[in-house]
Amino acid sequence: MSALEPFGARLRRAMDERGPLCVGIDPHASLLVEWGLNDDVAGLERFSRTVVEAVADRVAVMKPQSAFFERFGSRGVAVLETVVREARAAGTLVVMDAKRGDIGSTMAGYAEAYLHKDAPLFSDALTVSPYLGYGSLGPAVGLARENGAGLFVLALTSNPEGGEVQHAVRADGRSVGATMLAHLAAENAGEQPLGSFGAVVGATVGDLASYDLDVNGPLLAPGVGAQGATAADLPRVFGPALRNVVPNVSRGVLRQGPDPVALRDAARRFADEIRDVVADA
Repeated sequence: MSALEPFGARLRRAMDERGPLCVGIDPHASLLVEWGLNDDVAGLERFSRTVVEAVADRVAVMKPQSAFFERFGSRGVAVLETVVREARAAGTLVVMDAKRGDIGSTMAGYAEAYLHKDAPLFSDALTVSPYLGYGSLGPAVGLARENGAGLFVLALTSNPEGGEVQHAVRADGRSVGATMLAHLAAENAGEQPLGSFGAVVGATVGDLASYDLDVNGPLLAPGVGAQGATAADLPRVFGPALRNVVPNVSRGVLRQGPDPVALRDAARRFADEIRDVVADA
């Protein structure tokens, strides 16, 4: 597989072969304690590498949450580098959940950190925030294209505070969230079998019938499992765009650790449920 094959093509193949499930790697302090680990770098490494070893060879996507590694400083970031490297080596795609957003050379710096193929934290895709204006993401879009990577742009998030920005209506009558979706559709125009520039759309947001989710790119959908959404909710939320949805489950899988077999079984259950729902839609 070419290193420069577009992320969208690689993701489509992974979803078709392994199902669309994304497993989050979120080493909350409380989860470390539940696993009987100390809330320190050693506990962080044991937790994260156990999750990778248990499921990375059988799910389409894994999504480490950078904040839970960064809180331990440089040693935590070193663990994150190892996790990214080992997960990708096992054949899963890695979405770095860092939600970076800035302008100009600073945005370019973030892009270099996560989207340049020679960077220690190079990931298949990166979550980004467009709320300094979609155009501020230009350096990340350009470097992602150059390196066969992708972006997931925050569009319709599940946190209740998000609505005050994302559902706000612009002078042209279109909401801010809908504007972000339109930008992504333009980025992905003509791409086959799937564009590389996706949106983050919460599975718990509710009725999205007024939004056009067909951006010809993937829709990363947090909220399945512990946050309350189920696989059965996905067709109602995403409608015709369901086939391009990448549902993310974190605590619903992670709480089954530290037993690797239990982690694998939980991931398989969620993957099977989601695959069945997509097949029946």
